[in-house]
Amino acid sequence: MIVEKTSLMEFLRRCQEENLGGIRKVIVPRRSMRDDKVLFFTPMAGPAEIVLDDYRTVDPVRVLFYFPRERVLPGNPVAEKRLIVGVKACDLKALQVLDRALINQDFVDPLYESRRKLTTLISVDCSEIMSTCHCNLVGGKPYAEEGFDLNLTTLDAQYFHISVGSGKGQELLDLMKQTIKINHAGEEDKNTVRERRRSMEKKLSLANTEYRRPDDYRLLKKTDIIKWVQEASACVGCGGCTNVCPTCYCIMLNDETTAATFIKDRSYDTCQVQGYARVAGGGTPRPKMFERFRNRYLCKFLNLPANFNLLGCTGCGRCSEVCAGKIEFREVVKKIMEASQVQETAHV
Repeated sequence: MIVEKTSLMEFLRRCQEENLGGIRKVIVPRRSMRDDKVLFFTPMAGPAEIVLDDYRTVDPVRVLFYFPRERVLPGNPVAEKRLIVGVKACDLKALQVLDRALINQDFVDPLYESRRKLTTLISVDCSEIMSTCHCNLVGGKPYAEEGFDLNLTTLDAQYFHISVGSGKGQELLDLMKQTIKINHAGEEDKNTVRERRRSMEKKLSLANTEYRRPDDYRLLKKTDIIKWVQEASACVGCGGCTNVCPTCYCIMLNDETTAATFIKDRSYDTCQVQGYARVAGGGTPRPKMFERFRNRYLCKFLNLPANFNLLGCTGCGRCSEVCAGKIEFREVVKKIMEASQVQETAHV
């Protein structure tokens, strides 16, 4: 199927204003009015420019499902039906991790689950990359292969190609057909999609040539601690990396109880601060900065795969972008793994 871009925007506007299909809110990527290189998710309103293709937003889609701070008791898991448009493949992969962590047979987060059920995701292929993007290094692609309800691929300045990925996506497409004109895609359109995707994969591969590394992430754990100390030297423990990571879900539960009401609020926590996992007696499992720094890498590449069979890094590159110490995540991974290989060779 193909849709004219202007018609799609009209449909989204009507969903927001007229609540088509029971949709109460439409969230889209907008270009910052202060910096036109910055995209961020916001409800569809106001004069800021909406950008559906291009590259990923500054904020991970996680923040729309798992809030930085929110009240959990008294709980209110009811959320409004909404569309999130312009989600990229790296964020869809991150939602798979969060789904397994927060909706499973042992534990269900009712707030997260409610938002997931009431949200329809429209992903869009990347048509550009940021300097820190590296999904290709972690088995990803600059376009969605799964996890979306509908996916859009730019054909040209006028049209999007539409792919359906779920029952919710088909329901939305049926609603679109009742509202705007949707055309069948021809073989030429499908060839354009394939060519555009190949072009983006090549661009991403070339951009990450210097950061290529082995796929055996067990090497990260085998490397001598001295190498981790060296790589962690610029880290200030600010926690910026975990706050923008699309797969981090550690929280701090805060007691805000008053005389009248029992209240619990939760907020993001970060393994990069000294107080993380501190026990009542004051002890902490990782008192030194390099230990906490190392823990984050092991969590992404070893612990999360062990728990959920998915890498905890989706290659979005937000951590490198936000780092106060200017630490390049890809470079650290490569250096640590290469150091481990050197060690193994020396011991042979």
